[in-house]
Amino acid sequence: MFPWGDDRRFNSYNSYLKREFGGRVQKLSIDAGFSCPNRDGKISTGGCTFCCNDAFNPSYCQPAKSVRQQLEEGIEFHKKRYRSAESYLAYFQAYSNTYKPLEELERLYREALSVEGVIGLVIGTRPDCIDEQILEMLQKLSSGTDSSVFIELGIESVYDSTLLRVNRGHSFATTRNAIEMIHSHGFHCGGHLIFGLPGETREMMLNTAKTISELPLSSVKFHQLQIFKDTKMAYEYLNHSGDFHLFTLEDYIEFVIDFTERLNPDLVIERFAGEVPPRYLVTKPWSDLRYDQLLALIEKHMAERDTYQGKLY
Repeated sequence: MFPWGDDRRFNSYNSYLKREFGGRVQKLSIDAGFSCPNRDGKISTGGCTFCCNDAFNPSYCQPAKSVRQQLEEGIEFHKKRYRSAESYLAYFQAYSNTYKPLEELERLYREALSVEGVIGLVIGTRPDCIDEQILEMLQKLSSGTDSSVFIELGIESVYDSTLLRVNRGHSFATTRNAIEMIHSHGFHCGGHLIFGLPGETREMMLNTAKTISELPLSSVKFHQLQIFKDTKMAYEYLNHSGDFHLFTLEDYIEFVIDFTERLNPDLVIERFAGEVPPRYLVTKPWSDLRYDQLLALIEKHMAERDTYQGKLY
């Protein structure tokens, strides 16, 4: 047994959900037609240089469909694939899902919670799209419906130089303030990180573990840098590939284990890597490896190294 209560060598998201809800819970992605202040001109019109939301959207996620229709189609899809799922979390995933007027946000969130089997919300957004009014509305909503609310922030990097280079549109101080604000309102807060952004050395990335371990986060999600077609980063990569160090499969497994050793064991790890259809990529994927196969390789190598999350924390 490890500190999180099972024999897996990291604090896994599936185990966390079972502890939290008493059974298997499945996320259902939603595209509710949100935009982003880094795209519509409020901050910038270019967006983050790496961004390609379509690559992560399931086929049933289309903003022309209502939230209810997307969720009901998602439930049917996952009933066939994961027959053990007993309940669902509505995952507002595409773009910045707190970036609408307050009344519109509440309407969309309530619509999601009205679908049978949906027991909570997962809201993906940017650190600069969270404020006290939104959090107060979510507190009333969750207490009134007895539903759980998880907020996921795109951290991407803890270095202001990197955030500037990828046109993120805010500093790490903004991220830190948003995490602390979310925590103060009693919500679970997750953070996304991208490993391999241009300008970051291996040492810088490993040191990120210490920085995020000190934040009041509940969970983390890791993505290796992948270069998506028709993004600003794709043009940058094709013209200046020497500025990029993309992980090989073997190197990434070693790196992400090194990172996990340095990570606070209280943090739940949702994902170790990203997985997208190869048609979106400029760069070659790691053969035909699916995420569950990659995860098995990571856990196998952790066992071979006799290591675990937080061993060097």
